[in-house]
Amino acid sequence: MYRRYPLFFSRRTTRLKDNIFFILTINPGSTSTEFGVFENTNCLWKKVIEHNTEESSKPLINQLSSRLSTLTEFLPKEPKIDAIAARGGPLKPLVGGAYLVNDTMVNDYQNGSYSNHASNLGALMAFKIANQFKIPAYIVDPVTTDEFIPEARISGVPGITRKSRSHALNIKFCVRKASEELNINAKQSQFVVAHLGSGFSIAAVKHTKIIDVNDALLGMGPFSIERAGALPLSGILDFVFTDNKSKEELEYIFSKKSGFSGLLGNRDLRSVEKRLNESEVKNIYQAMIYQIAKEIGSAYAVLDGAVDGLILTGGLTHSNIFCDALRKKTSFIQQAMIYPGSFELEALVAGVLPILNQKEKAKIYK
Repeated sequence: MYRRYPLFFSRRTTRLKDNIFFILTINPGSTSTEFGVFENTNCLWKKVIEHNTEESSKPLINQLSSRLSTLTEFLPKEPKIDAIAARGGPLKPLVGGAYLVNDTMVNDYQNGSYSNHASNLGALMAFKIANQFKIPAYIVDPVTTDEFIPEARISGVPGITRKSRSHALNIKFCVRKASEELNINAKQSQFVVAHLGSGFSIAAVKHTKIIDVNDALLGMGPFSIERAGALPLSGILDFVFTDNKSKEELEYIFSKKSGFSGLLGNRDLRSVEKRLNESEVKNIYQAMIYQIAKEIGSAYAVLDGAVDGLILTGGLTHSNIFCDALRKKTSFIQQAMIYPGSFELEALVAGVLPILNQKEKAKIYK
């Protein structure tokens, strides 16, 4: 059995000793930007702006101005905002937590030093607004949050190290929520968490730290809606030396034109599930669930089988068909909790509030 939880958690602050803060949250995606304003943990409003194909196909840095102007249209001229919390894109490996957006971080994002990912725009947008209104801006648990145990880093090839790149922001938030629901101390908890969206992150989370996870950006783990996952090395070598594909071409194929997108020409799980009577579609659908379950089993083994539960989250978990099929293969973890969708805005607020209440200090990016 598993519990299914609602898309959105909204809870007014109950600790009267805490101050009231207004936080602007920013979460840029490849084709949309989500943002909202919170009064402590209570969402006052949020909105998703969809960007047209022409705009979203521009180089990332060229999208900054238009995305920023679209966002500021919804803000009053003198907004009552105490801080900004933005989704953090790929940076150098960092421990989890909230980081003050500074010049060094902005330079790395502007130059695409670690990846040209849409989430890079979050800190850049926040920095400009923060400077305008003289308030602090933060990122929380960026994509390259790295808390690996030593053995998780080692590959079988000298000079190649396994990377920690995951949906850390949503993963850590869901761990805190599950711990609260189960009435256990999150800092003593152990969960297997599967974030299942356009990309997959399947993590072993010990004491709120992601000690192992597949590389959700490029390589490792199951294939997803548009990403290739782990691949036979001989096939990659053929792509390079027989088909003469460039690094840029391969990155695009493996991150955008693989998985359901490449195999079925379809990125919509709902429409794929309507075609499960077709044998080829059914085989590919079942193969994806098979690979997800296999990766969950790997994370379970990393935690020595001592887990408080399995957490399923991300866009795909809206589907009962998908969740039921996955749970049949992962019933070895008895306790399962499903949080459909993602909770980036709520997670950003949860990461910044302790700093505003002076219970924690922001980390500094160097």
